[in-house]
Amino acid sequence: MCCIAHYCHWRALACLLQWRWRTHKKMAGQEDPVQREIHQDWANREYIEVITSSIKKIADFLNSFDMSCRSRLATLNEKLTALERRIEYIEARVTKGETLT
Repeated sequence: MCCIAHYCHWRALACLLQWRWRTHKKMAGQEDPVQREIHQDWANREYIEVITSSIKKIADFLNSFDMSCRSRLATLNEKLTALERRIEYIEARVTKGETLT
């Protein structure tokens, strides 16, 4: 995912959590204490699940980004090595006075 998609995902998650919290606060005043504790426990579990899932998604993204960067850097390194070898070859031929045709 690109940075904008991640921002949108986090923004949507934040809105969802704010809505859940407001709903929970409204419902908390209408329940008996045992129901309130049970509801709070489930709300906490859902919150933890959302956060855990989001952390896993971030870790997956970072691992994917890392592998992508490593692959691209390896490819770039190969290209630079080939160019260096070619430059050394051309320099050797110029030093010996050979023509480059």
